[in-house]
Amino acid sequence: MVLNIRQISKSYKTVRALQQVSFDVPENCVYGILGPNGSGKTTLLGILLDILKPDSGTFQWFGQGGNAEIRKKIGSLLETPNFYSYLSGAENLRITQSVSGRGRAKDIDDVLHTVGLHNRRWAPFKNYSLGMKQRLAIAAALLGNPKVLVLDEPTNGLDPAGIAEVRELIVQLYRRGHTIIMASHLLDEVEKVCTHVAILKNGQLLASGSTEEILSEEDIVELGAENITQLKELAAGLGGKMLENHHTNGLIHISFPKGKIRPEEINRYCFERGIILQHLALKRKKLETLFFELTGK
Repeated sequence: MVLNIRQISKSYKTVRALQQVSFDVPENCVYGILGPNGSGKTTLLGILLDILKPDSGTFQWFGQGGNAEIRKKIGSLLETPNFYSYLSGAENLRITQSVSGRGRAKDIDDVLHTVGLHNRRWAPFKNYSLGMKQRLAIAAALLGNPKVLVLDEPTNGLDPAGIAEVRELIVQLYRRGHTIIMASHLLDEVEKVCTHVAILKNGQLLASGSTEEILSEEDIVELGAENITQLKELAAGLGGKMLENHHTNGLIHISFPKGKIRPEEINRYCFERGIILQHLALKRKKLETLFFELTGK
């Protein structure tokens, strides 16, 4: 395992930011820490990077306690770095490298190639787009070729083009063998790029594991008919759980335990009771559905 977290708690006066949080991060994954604002995501990352001290609990990187050598294996982006607007991207990275002592001179060219900014390396930072600025921040985190990247809300404040750029970069880094731990409140972001997820609410861990495991517990059946009210009444007899907050475009959604219902059985059940289905789809449970169910959002 890259990271083991055991029973970490942290309070700020009367606010319990984290409450006995425990989970493991395997090697070469994109681990999303998901939760609404105020859920404890940034506090947890701050503890893992030795910026904050927990009130109780422990964590280990690579099976060891924190030390200077271990820290060199971890690149981080907790907030947008203080780059100088009048300097180029390469010059800003040179300053970052000088301050941090991470990597060699040639690493600057390497990380600029990695984040797709090498051809703009001498352009002033002030002329970069929002997506380019964030990619330069990730380049700074990559100096020294760390095995792990810790990113706090890496697409926060970006326009759609910038979000797409950073998402693609994260996927590329994962494919190159990096382990990425990223906090986000964006469901779509986590579902598109993460292989694993931990869901936090009010400092409590609600669920954790591989994205496939987290989403595989239930199937969602989507149904539509001319008389939606009659269909809803009839569907109550199928034995699933009606998702009251997920009626869209004249459709109803019912959740069933994974593999416990087949579309042909639903179609026959409705037909035999006088309902002709106009729409029937079996869908993988969305992270959005799970998140709303767990957090009550």
